[in-house]
Amino acid sequence: MPDRSPTTTPIAPPNDVSNAQLVEWAFDRINAQDVDSLRNFWTTDTTVNFPTGTCRGAAEIAAYFDQVFAAVTDFAFELVSIAESGKDVLVHWHLTGRHVGTFVGIAATGRRIDFEGFDHFVIEDGKVVTNTVRYDQMEFARQIKLLPPDGSVADRAMKAVFNAGTRVVGMVRRH
Repeated sequence: MPDRSPTTTPIAPPNDVSNAQLVEWAFDRINAQDVDSLRNFWTTDTTVNFPTGTCRGAAEIAAYFDQVFAAVTDFAFELVSIAESGKDVLVHWHLTGRHVGTFVGIAATGRRIDFEGFDHFVIEDGKVVTNTVRYDQMEFARQIKLLPPDGSVADRAMKAVFNAGTRVVGMVRRH
């Protein structure tokens, strides 16, 4: 983990650049695990909608990233593509790392993670208003072995049990 001592001076977001360039700067800071600099990109009103929950304000968002960085070593975002239209910036990204700590209540597995996702930023005056993050949580769960591989015997059995329960609930509701 990078040195995050109080003597490290946060890096301010660049001025007079496009919103897409601001987001590129933010991804560089994320890859550097530089949460202190990222606080300059968020406000007390910034809302980030992660698949695992919503964070409001710079303090909550910073705490979320601190948890991610503690749980995933070799954390690396690769920007696959980026598009900007006015205040909106859409990012397609690829994430890799190793799950080594508790994340959203899931204890470390030591497994590699490797998946893609998307962010939709709304930027005003050089700050994030909202960001909506989406990735395939089932793929993440399969990679850390929380869920069995799709189509495996265990997966088919789990789906069969679920479907049987759904049929029972359906029959009870009809009567």
